[in-house]
Amino acid sequence: MKSKHRELIKNAAGRSVPAKVNGVPVIPYKGVGKYRPEGRKHGPRIASAVDFPIDGDKRVENLKEALVKAGLKDGMTISTHHHFRNGDYLANMIFDIAKNMGIKGLRWFPSASFPCHEHLIQYLEDGTIHHIEGSMNGPLGKFVSEGRMKGTAVLRSHGGRYQAVQDGEVGIDIAVIGAPTADPFGNANGLYGDSACGLLGFALADSQYADKVIVVTDNMVEFPCIPWQIQGNNVDITVEVEKLGDPDEIISGTTRITRSPDRLLLAELTARFCDAAGIIKDGFSFQSGAGGTSLAVGEYFRQIMRKRGVKARFARGGSNKYLVSMLEEGLVEYILDGQTFDLDGVKSMADNPRHVWTSPFTSYNYHGKGNFAGMVDVVILGATEVDVDFNANVVTHSDGYLLHGLGGWQNCLFSKTVILPVPLFRDRIPVVRDRVTTLCGPGELIDVVVTERGIAINPKREDLISAVKGSGLPLKTIDELKDEAERICGTPEIPAFDDEIVAVINWVDGTVIDAVRKVSK
Repeated sequence: MKSKHRELIKNAAGRSVPAKVNGVPVIPYKGVGKYRPEGRKHGPRIASAVDFPIDGDKRVENLKEALVKAGLKDGMTISTHHHFRNGDYLANMIFDIAKNMGIKGLRWFPSASFPCHEHLIQYLEDGTIHHIEGSMNGPLGKFVSEGRMKGTAVLRSHGGRYQAVQDGEVGIDIAVIGAPTADPFGNANGLYGDSACGLLGFALADSQYADKVIVVTDNMVEFPCIPWQIQGNNVDITVEVEKLGDPDEIISGTTRITRSPDRLLLAELTARFCDAAGIIKDGFSFQSGAGGTSLAVGEYFRQIMRKRGVKARFARGGSNKYLVSMLEEGLVEYILDGQTFDLDGVKSMADNPRHVWTSPFTSYNYHGKGNFAGMVDVVILGATEVDVDFNANVVTHSDGYLLHGLGGWQNCLFSKTVILPVPLFRDRIPVVRDRVTTLCGPGELIDVVVTERGIAINPKREDLISAVKGSGLPLKTIDELKDEAERICGTPEIPAFDDEIVAVINWVDGTVIDAVRKVSK
């Protein structure tokens, strides 16, 4: 099967995906647990201590000198991380320098991008950056969706990114790690300084496997930087800059529980379902995000836990002040944290030994000897769309535009119970559909869809259906929810797409689960 642009193959999910992406052959999605990798982990080039200062001082004068010393040239892969979120200055600084040096054809490999990176569109247009392989949202996602990027975007989950680097699918030439605190040797953490972000776990794979590693800080301290989340003996070059980012956008301190009556109802129904299903019990574990609805679910959990007199063994983070307060109250024994969303989380991580930092290696890497995801009793996730087979989409809206990243969403689907609290419709557009616009997670891994007008349980989960029978919860089938949404909003139009593929969605094992096509104007 061919499009006018490339050869297509049909994967196990029935989606047509390209046989090659950016000239590299891909493996089509084969089904959950069907693809088994072979070979050995990728390794960086062997270094020698004789090539580095004997006193351990790896500092250079400025970021340009660091990039030149690392050998920046055309066609390289440059990686960054997203711990600074929408307050990041560093990625823009890197490509400003590359542009001024006349460098072309770079592959940018961020762990995620944010609206602050709209600045880089000019470099996608002029060829400084050839393409992006990393979760995108905001203006960059729109730019790609309109077919304006020269290469094809590749979206991976947090665990999938670590897997791709570890397996050698992506070779990083230069990793640039922004560190709120670092020493001249390269030891670094995110706990202190004006740019404190809490954790540097998303840069761990970069530090371990990249050919050259640069640590950039705006808070250089005397050796040793303790604790170190990035180890200096993985670092080639260090440099101090005036400012890494905008603290108000790195850690806003404004994480808030939703005040929307509909969203609060979603949260209440989700918590009631977990209680009725027997999930909330002594020693259970849970994970929820930092969005307003997810935070509300956590607060309803708190009320039930107090009433029942139970505590959770651990909670998986992103951490925030609400989760931290549950830890301090004794309702949660440990926070196993992947990223930190507010200053309360940063302080807790620095001060409380039961607030433990983790990385995509321990939490999500599917090509490892197990990970934390499967140990979590219940995870609360969002979605832009769900279909009647419980498949879900998180990267595009129903209009087909790439406006969100995968984050750890795919990886969390391996938790024991996966619940998606979603509104039945957004802006008069049904969320429950016949077929999701973009397939990000297979329905066999999604257990419950909670809407403000009813709860649908995946028929595969007979245990959950039995557990909540007679609970008084508003149980419906997924088809009933879809029909109700369409009675209210009408049947949605299917968006028009060109043949051109602008992005692919990788599954957690590195196979391609779906392709995103250019939006027709």
